[in-house]
This record gives sequence, structure tokens and C-alpha cells, in this order.
Amino acid sequence: MDETVDRAAVRTVAVTGCGTAEAAPDLLTLSIGVECRRNTAGDAYAAAGAASAAVTGALSGRGVQSRDIRTSGLNVRADVVWQEGRGQQVTGYIASSTLSVRLRDLAAGSAVIAAAVEAGGNDVRLDGVQLGFADTAAILALARDNAWADARTAAAQLAGLADAELGEVISVRQQPVPSAPVPVGGMQRAFAADSVAVEAGDLSVSTSITVEWELRSPTR
Repeated sequence: MDETVDRAAVRTVAVTGCGTAEAAPDLLTLSIGVECRRNTAGDAYAAAGAASAAVTGALSGRGVQSRDIRTSGLNVRADVVWQEGRGQQVTGYIASSTLSVRLRDLAAGSAVIAAAVEAGGNDVRLDGVQLGFADTAAILALARDNAWADARTAAAQLAGLADAELGEVISVRQQPVPSAPVPVGGMQRAFAADSVAVEAGDLSVSTSITVEWELRSPTR
């Protein structure tokens, strides 16, 4: 028998199932910005370094490991203004950088944030706070189980409507899973004098899978 004709004669059903699982987050990621404006580039760079060192020292004093502190985006630029008849004039220099900090003790999050901002003073800002998971494998596996059950339920219903039943699985394809953590709202900027409470709650992880089954004649 011609294999092409044989495969074309096989009836199939393909369904995309969606699944979600919830769990308490165990990771808090901070984005701490350092920005210093001084009269010279050297002074701005030195001030930014001192502010970063102060923040890092405060974090270390609160038990944050060095592997969970990363510096990025170091930049020094001229601060210029336009003056009539003189064009662009340099009024100073700005040095900036960003610290990405992972906190694994969520209960201490509020105190750590306050200590970091206080250590950096007016040259430091809190750019963002995000909740997430140190390892998403377990929670993703639960979401995948739920997606599979959702797909099979829908496929079985469709098979019944077509006067058939599900046979062998022909293919399975999982959709890409977003990996970004969830931002904590209302915390774009904070000061040490403010009381900032970090409520973790539960976070959800979602995924979807597309499964194709062979349809076979029902067993009578």
C-alpha cells in the first residue's frame, strides 16, 4: 500500500491545552540605580563607586551573598544644556550604574531594601522590585500536568463528537514559557524613611501544550 495514501487516510485531532499552577515565591529581585552628578567626570565616577560600595556593604551586612549582587550599566556622561549664542555647554558630569540584587529571604526583604537605600543616600534609587522563583522546574511541572489534562479533556470531547475515540499520541509540542518575574506594584521609588512592606502571596506559572492524537473507530 502507498504510505502517502495510508497516512492521509488517518484521522487526527490536535488540541492546545492550557495549565496554571500556583506557589509561594522564594526569590525577590531588586534593581537599585546609582546616579551621581559632579563637576568633573572623575569626581562623578568616584562618587558613584562610593555609593555602590556603600549599598553593597549594607547588603552584605544583611546577609546577601556576593553571588547575588551584580553591577551593570556603568556609564559616565556629560550633562549639557543649550545656551543662546553659546550652543551646548557642559554643566557637569553624571556617572550611573545599576545593581541587580537577589534576595532569598523574603521575610527580610523590607529591612534589606531600607538598609540599601539609606546607605546610598540621595544618589541611590529603587528602580524595581520583582517576585519570582529560584527554580521553576517543580511549579512548571504542575502547570504542564494541568495543561495535558486540559488538552486531553478537550480532545476526548471532540473525538466523541466525531463518533471516534482517542488513539495513539502522534505529536506533542510545548509553547515557550515566559521566564520574567512578576513586578511588585507601587515600588518604583522608595526612601529609607518609608515603611515598605513586601507581601509575597502566591504567584502563578502558566504553560500550554499542543497535542495531536490519532482518531480511531470506537470500540463497540
